[in-house]
Amino acid sequence: MVELVRARRPRTIVIGHGRDAAPVAEAFARAWPGIVLDVVSWPEEAASWLRQARRFTAGEPDAWVVAGAPRGWAGMSERLRRSTGWDPARTYGFAATAGAVALAPPGTLEGMRGADHDGNTWRIGRNVIFREPS
Repeated sequence: MVELVRARRPRTIVIGHGRDAAPVAEAFARAWPGIVLDVVSWPEEAASWLRQARRFTAGEPDAWVVAGAPRGWAGMSERLRRSTGWDPARTYGFAATAGAVALAPPGTLEGMRGADHDGNTWRIGRNVIFREPS
């Protein structure tokens, strides 16, 4: 995952995660050789996710890295899309986050990329996941 994100040469990143994915986010933060502006967590269910969305986009990072269950990421990404300048094309997700494409409104995650557990990469189209073997 580090190499996937590094290939785009971001200077600054923000890491976001569902509460259960905190260890994954912390491990990525330790491995990241650049600047981590913030690490933001969110619950799987929330009334709006607005507070977390604002914090996630504060500082205008070059890229975002996300980890967590599909349900929480779908809710968070919908709030990001409606209320902030977040860009899914500058967002990278760990394997489970790809499943949010089935739960989020159409087009919400279009352009997001990520990596599966086996090292293969994926990107999200309008409402589909394109697998890209390594």
